[in-house]
Amino acid sequence: MSQRRYNELWADAQLALSCLLTEELPAEPPRPEKDRVVFFQRLAMLYVRYIQIFRQLEEIYDQVVHPQKRRVIRAILDGVIGRVLELKNEMVEKEFSEYHYMDDILHDLKLTPEALEIPIPRYFISERGKELQKRTTMLTDILKMVEVTESPEPLMAKDMSQEKAIKIIQVAERARQGRLRAKLNEESRNMNRMYRTKDPGTEAIESATVCIQKVWRGFMQRKRTKIVREEEMIFLGMAMDPKFQAPSPAEVAALSSEACTKIKQEEHCEDYQKSLVSVTNQLRDVEGDDISKTMKEQIRQWFIECRDTTGSFPDYPDEEDGGSALIFAEKNPKQLLEEIAAKEEEDSNNKPKGKEEKKEKGKKEKGKDDEEEEEAGLKMLPSAFLPDLEMENKIFEDFWKNRNETRNFSQRHEVELIKEERRKIIEAEIRVKVDEQMRQELAEWKLAVDKDKGGKTKANAKKKKGSKSGKKKKKEKDLTADRTLESLCQELVEEGLLKQANDVRLHDYMGDYSYLGTTLRQNDIEPMPSLSDVRQVLSLYAVLPLGSQYVHEKAPLIKAILLAGPEGVGKKMLIHAICQETGANLFDLSPLNTAGKYPGKSGLAMMLHMVFKVARLLQPSVIWIEDAEKMFYKKVPKEEKELDPKRLKKDLPKSLKLIKGEDRVLIVGTTKDPLSADIKSLCKMYSKIILIPRPDYGSRYILWNQLIRKRGGDVTRSLDLGSLAKISDGYTPGHMVQVIQSIITKRRILQQANRPLTAAEFVAPLAKIDPVFQEEEEALKNWYAKTPLGKKRIKAATGKEEEEAPVKGKDAKKKGKK
Repeated sequence: MSQRRYNELWADAQLALSCLLTEELPAEPPRPEKDRVVFFQRLAMLYVRYIQIFRQLEEIYDQVVHPQKRRVIRAILDGVIGRVLELKNEMVEKEFSEYHYMDDILHDLKLTPEALEIPIPRYFISERGKELQKRTTMLTDILKMVEVTESPEPLMAKDMSQEKAIKIIQVAERARQGRLRAKLNEESRNMNRMYRTKDPGTEAIESATVCIQKVWRGFMQRKRTKIVREEEMIFLGMAMDPKFQAPSPAEVAALSSEACTKIKQEEHCEDYQKSLVSVTNQLRDVEGDDISKTMKEQIRQWFIECRDTTGSFPDYPDEEDGGSALIFAEKNPKQLLEEIAAKEEEDSNNKPKGKEEKKEKGKKEKGKDDEEEEEAGLKMLPSAFLPDLEMENKIFEDFWKNRNETRNFSQRHEVELIKEERRKIIEAEIRVKVDEQMRQELAEWKLAVDKDKGGKTKANAKKKKGSKSGKKKKKEKDLTADRTLESLCQELVEEGLLKQANDVRLHDYMGDYSYLGTTLRQNDIEPMPSLSDVRQVLSLYAVLPLGSQYVHEKAPLIKAILLAGPEGVGKKMLIHAICQETGANLFDLSPLNTAGKYPGKSGLAMMLHMVFKVARLLQPSVIWIEDAEKMFYKKVPKEEKELDPKRLKKDLPKSLKLIKGEDRVLIVGTTKDPLSADIKSLCKMYSKIILIPRPDYGSRYILWNQLIRKRGGDVTRSLDLGSLAKISDGYTPGHMVQVIQSIITKRRILQQANRPLTAAEFVAPLAKIDPVFQEEEEALKNWYAKTPLGKKRIKAATGKEEEEAPVKGKDAKKKGKK
């Protein structure tokens, strides 16, 4: 699309955003909502609408070329992301569940489930390309030095059991004998043909021709029927036309134009950065002296006016308070007079009589009662992003909405806007120097004019105040202050604590949308989340905060996440996907990985210090703890006592507390057996617990289809995916991958033309694997019900039942009276 079209899309997105802002920031605050369901519906509606704007702005930001527009769009995009995270946090607090089902809202808005998919901004990776490249080269160099990179195994005789060796010999011998029998049979057939010397009769020839015709005509008719059926399915829209399966010329042209826009973006950004430097230097040289002179004149005028009004020179504001900028922002001479008049009025009104005091107390108490009545209900939590969004929306309306860009066809930067921005920065720089000079000048004026004795005491008092405020908190001891970042990284790689993430994306974690979630909840049945819901929750809790520094600092802070689910549901894959989507480093502090490394208390402190120090310096970072339940065992098994899995139980939560908003560091734990851990200490460590279930029917159908295609298999009509998805109930994605790898080999891929894949081939290897039984899933659900959020949900559900019970009783009494 053209740049003009993207400008129109931006205007549409801003219009939708301004409508949302007027709803969320009304002139009068809305009344609290007493009905929890109505309040949640309002939140969910806002959430869906913000996601739509998020999707539009992400696409616009990725393709717009104008560097100054991109800065504004980026600020708005980050604000929208932050608001989405705030709404998600509020929905969790109001519904007491990590998963939400909005099929009724999608139906009302006439949207598909894809509209709820959280888009991952491409700028997370694209704008950090050089930094990520440097980091990967550094890690690969370290890996080469340490010889950790996977090298081909040397040709050596492997240890083999006697039974396995005998089996291999038997298979080879039977195959040899089979080949010999086949050769002998073929030779015997040829000999028999040679000895047949009788001439066939006319009847035999006719019957042979009829047989050949019958077979040929049947073959041709089946071929025609197949073609007609395929044409019918294409006509009905049930199958894709083969000509559309290959990328069309329009798609190829669109991809090439996107690549060209990326190159233009980089060129325009470089020109913009160069012009920033040149314009700043030019303004400093041309206007710097004039700005400093006008500032000095204004400040001197302020000195004289304050002297005339108050009878003494004022105290100069400190640098921490803003210096002379505070004078003109808040305290000019007129405002000083107003403040003095207001103080006099307050002094006169501070001494009311007895009756007036009683009346005022009565009014205050009434006011408090009214406020308490108003507070009885659900209110929206205060937002950290709405004021910024309102300000950026105003910038769009003032500067960009009606801007005439007929002369800027190439969408390069505008110098006048740069001058306006840089002038403010230059004024701030000059103001610091002017403040130093004017403080000295004010001190000289005071010595010359004001010869009061209290001057010294005031100065001393100020010094004392300054000394009190100057006390600093104790900082952490840097145990590795004398070491470079590269040496720390090298040591962590050698010890296996810093790893490279696998090349997996979040969209590779496939799953279908949960279509019956709202219906089940209306019937008081708690639905199990689908794999699509898990993917969305992790996008919100992990990917979006780690990808943007601004969002991470202002959004609700999530320090640790626990992924709980049976083996094979994709917990490890999700951690690697988070790292790949955000360009994060992967640290492994699993109990089995840290066993025997850095022994003793001092060694443990050093290990944690190094990991968290490197994680902060190379943020964003993900610290993975596999088998997180081992750290909080109720009772350590005998075979694991030597490994000491609970050694991080005390020190890791302490390190977790030191993570702040500016540190893009996330701890992610995975567990397949949370029942063996102490639930209180586990929930205290992990603020978010995400339950990952086995896949439902829709997710299994998608998984079979996509995994078979990915492996190189052809999904034809002979492969009944519906039946395969039905019989694989209870099996995880890991089990499916295992089965597909065993069936679809290189030889089987070559045989597909003559013998297409069937569902029966996958049944035998599936039967050899133990599925996740219903009892295991129920045990996980019961465990999750004991977590803080699960308890709240159960309490809210029982509260509703108790409310409904008396209402039913009243209705029964009324019926009885009638």
